[in-house]
Amino acid sequence: MNNINCIITDDEPFARKGLQGYVEKTSFFDLKGMCEDAMQLSDMLQKQPVDLLFLDIQMPHITGVEFIRALSNPPKVIFTTAFEQYALQGFELDVIDYLLKPISYDRFLKAAWKARDYFALRENKTDTFGSYMFAKSNGRLEKINFDEILFIEAMENYASIHLENRKIIIHTTFKALLEKLPANQFLQTHKSYIVAIGKVESIDGNTIHIKKCQVPISKYMREAVLGQIIR
Repeated sequence: MNNINCIITDDEPFARKGLQGYVEKTSFFDLKGMCEDAMQLSDMLQKQPVDLLFLDIQMPHITGVEFIRALSNPPKVIFTTAFEQYALQGFELDVIDYLLKPISYDRFLKAAWKARDYFALRENKTDTFGSYMFAKSNGRLEKINFDEILFIEAMENYASIHLENRKIIIHTTFKALLEKLPANQFLQTHKSYIVAIGKVESIDGNTIHIKKCQVPISKYMREAVLGQIIR
């Protein structure tokens, strides 16, 4: 899956800066710009179409809701606001999520994964090779079936892929590997770990048990991880 191109729009500098930090440390997002209001956003979208907007609702001149309603073919939206009463209007517009300020990173991640799931499912409708990937290991290309993967551990520019009956070491970055994996089947639990959601057997505190292996959950990701696994 390709990275999700996004723009942040908020009239509060502190809010923009906070969202910028969250977006930049989320591996499947590419930040293409930041705006102070809907007028700046309109100009930017004409020059730089994107997949996703992080859009404040209460802004000068025109609200985020009014702006989205005025577009004939708007990008997908995650609304951000300090006012809970706007939530219903947001969901009427089929937005991906609604984040209430102040926004924690674990709540942001939950919305981010919703976006990733949405775009992955849309992309997979035309992907006829959605059940496996090829990866280079020991000088040759290995076919790796997604349904055989238990979990993945990142090690700088390498990754250890733990399968049902073997382990494969491949040369790749964590970010590149995340892009290849179906978002509805795999979940990042830690800066160095990805698990196959369907293989999770139990969760004990901040530890996921898969077969005889233990995979950590970052304390900053715990709420969002549990929200994805426990449905």
